[in-house]
Amino acid sequence: MNAPFNPSLIPSSPRLDSYPKYWAECFGTAPFLPMSREEMDKLGWDSCDIIIVTGDAYVDHPSFGMAIIGRLLEAQGFRVGIISQPDWQSADPFKALGQPNLFYGVAAGNMDSMINRYTADRKVRSDDAYTAGGMGGKRPDRCSLVYAQRCREAYADTPIVMGGIEASLRRIAHYDYWQDKVRRSILIDAKADILLYGNAERAVVEIAHRLAKGEKIADINDIRGTAFVRRHPAPGFTEIDSSTVDIPGVIDAPINPYLTPDEQAKEQGTSCKKTDGTLEKEPAVQAITVVPTARKRLERDTTVIRLPSYEAVKRDPVLYAHASRVLHLETNPGNARALVQQHGEGASVRDVWLNAPAVPLTTEEMDSVFDLPYARAPHPSYGDAKIPAWDMIRFSVNIMRGCFGGCTFCSITEHEGRIIQNRSSNSIIKEIEDIRDKVPGFTGIISDLGGPTANMYRIACKSKEIEAHCRKPSCVYPDICPNLNTDHTPLIQLYRRARALPGIKKILIGSGVRYDLAVKAPAYIKELVAHHVGGYLKIAPEHTEQGPLSKMMKPGMGAYDKFKELFDKYSKEAGKEQYLIPYFIAAHPGTSDEDMMHLAIWLKKNGFRADQVQTFYPSPMATATAMYHTNKNPLRKVTRDSETVDIVRGEKRRRLHKAFLRYHDANNWPLLREALKKMGRADLIGNGKHHLIPNYQPTTDGSYQSPRRKNSSMGLAGGKPFGKPAATAVVHNPRDFSVPQKPGRGKIMTQHTGLPPRATGVKTGAKTTGSVSGRPGSARGLSTGSKPGVRASINKKK
Repeated sequence: MNAPFNPSLIPSSPRLDSYPKYWAECFGTAPFLPMSREEMDKLGWDSCDIIIVTGDAYVDHPSFGMAIIGRLLEAQGFRVGIISQPDWQSADPFKALGQPNLFYGVAAGNMDSMINRYTADRKVRSDDAYTAGGMGGKRPDRCSLVYAQRCREAYADTPIVMGGIEASLRRIAHYDYWQDKVRRSILIDAKADILLYGNAERAVVEIAHRLAKGEKIADINDIRGTAFVRRHPAPGFTEIDSSTVDIPGVIDAPINPYLTPDEQAKEQGTSCKKTDGTLEKEPAVQAITVVPTARKRLERDTTVIRLPSYEAVKRDPVLYAHASRVLHLETNPGNARALVQQHGEGASVRDVWLNAPAVPLTTEEMDSVFDLPYARAPHPSYGDAKIPAWDMIRFSVNIMRGCFGGCTFCSITEHEGRIIQNRSSNSIIKEIEDIRDKVPGFTGIISDLGGPTANMYRIACKSKEIEAHCRKPSCVYPDICPNLNTDHTPLIQLYRRARALPGIKKILIGSGVRYDLAVKAPAYIKELVAHHVGGYLKIAPEHTEQGPLSKMMKPGMGAYDKFKELFDKYSKEAGKEQYLIPYFIAAHPGTSDEDMMHLAIWLKKNGFRADQVQTFYPSPMATATAMYHTNKNPLRKVTRDSETVDIVRGEKRRRLHKAFLRYHDANNWPLLREALKKMGRADLIGNGKHHLIPNYQPTTDGSYQSPRRKNSSMGLAGGKPFGKPAATAVVHNPRDFSVPQKPGRGKIMTQHTGLPPRATGVKTGAKTTGSVSGRPGSARGLSTGSKPGVRASINKKK
């Protein structure tokens, strides 16, 4: 009898603390990682072992990638220096700390530099939240690529290790929204030696120790979570073509139960031989010999999937969509295989090789990373200059990594993975106490206890075997997986323990709540509503119509309605007046004009007005970006004849979709009237309550002023208000919401138009302190408060 099949779990990997410390450990811990020669001299260093070049201002805090990687390498005994936002016009600034003994580590920062600099309409932003003073223009486009080239120019023989969100999302040939073309892997253009994708703690520690032992960077090609360039086939690997990965097996047609046996046989091209009263002689019994097939089962560890080449995906959108689908199928560390993609033709042929994803960190390793001796402050060289991203997260705590939601417009899953990596409650409580005791300006309010999603802490697959073999892109779409443990008890216990700490007045939840998951645990919603909502709670339905929702992999509005019902119920029981702030995306792939019209009708019916409206932002490697570029749906098998996706292109149509979200803005009414008439829905135009927009048109200047800016302080630099004044005086109409009315003396305005201010206990007109905000980003990740699919935040009409 054969032994039972025992499926393997996610492979093991050396622990972060399993390496012997490097000799430079004797120099001890630096108060801040040095950014100048003078700081190095004070530490007694003659050189740096590793220099990290980053596109962000250096903030020594575990929400900033350069701080996590720098402090982790320091804990391994290495001397780590930081070059922050160097002038990229020459190589000289990259020599400021001298030549590193081991390698340059290059990263764009917490955000993709292109998303950081440009809006969804490709307009240049005027500010940068990750720069001192909030100034824009302190980093180049595709800055990790530029930085790597300058590092090579500075010291040609120094290895270059590239990482961060920007490199992760460009590790293979990818569609570039800003140039509207398919670009090569960033490894080819940057000429880096190796690329680390995802959360790279394991890979960077192993590379550092192997280089320290004298191993050459060109020989380091067996580390999970890395990508590099090969010029020759890999020995010992079996290569399979990606087109065979996505081919389903033969499916027999179901038998019609209403057919007779003869008819069934005829349908199948055979016949039933009827007996004629004579018996055929039974054949002699023969022994059956089982001959094992010569084909052996492929081992995942020695199998590589060849994707269509860069030249092929550049020419053929269908092949691009196919490559995107295969890449996303090979993301589970438990069953992913290596991928390879050819770049170049003829003598210039090179292969970009991607090893399988890194093994997620254990809870103990997560604790060790977040418990490192961070200064929890910006580097002193910035003086009193404000760094907006730091101000936003200085009183928040990251409790986990990863997201199994699988939203197609979001890059968190591609970067951090679907498996949730949790910190222990003791480590989280310790960080809250450190904030309370060490961070200046703390008022007793923790602004967020979350991560990429507020309520995925300690939620995982019930079976480790199933988790290691699962290839589903989402654990919650189209419905919550029956194998997913949805118990929120550990999170509830964490909330209670945190708010019981002395000196903690309030624990707020600023990260977005996955409401379809929360409705499976009403006790969590009750706890959240009663103690952790500061008046408003962010959730993200993204849309109301099934067409775009199916392309986003988001739940239907039934889950939203159920959550709202529980939210309102528990708010009333707690004696609180609280509001949900839904977020919606305009112009997402798969969204028709009719879908946006129905969303606008839903908004008006429910008394909502949209604020901060932007359109879908195609970030590299996201599944929705593949839809945008190819008009194909890579959520299903991709063929020449497979499903096509409606894509919103062109400035006028994109403006129309945004206009539907801001149906109440008089500047949008002419465009909406024209569209509604073309759609045969002129019945929505009129002055009644059941109409979407009115017949009359007030005089407007035709511009759009963000309510965020409009409601901000009127007295900024020079005493000038934000925005342009209206060109023509307008007589105020009660239905005209386009002209802001000057607030009366002592009236508090908030960034959430139409909503009352939060109850802070401060009298009206008095100075308020503290702010409630989402997290600007997790370590080396895109902003967890705002994903690449930029949304519209919604305000309830009073």
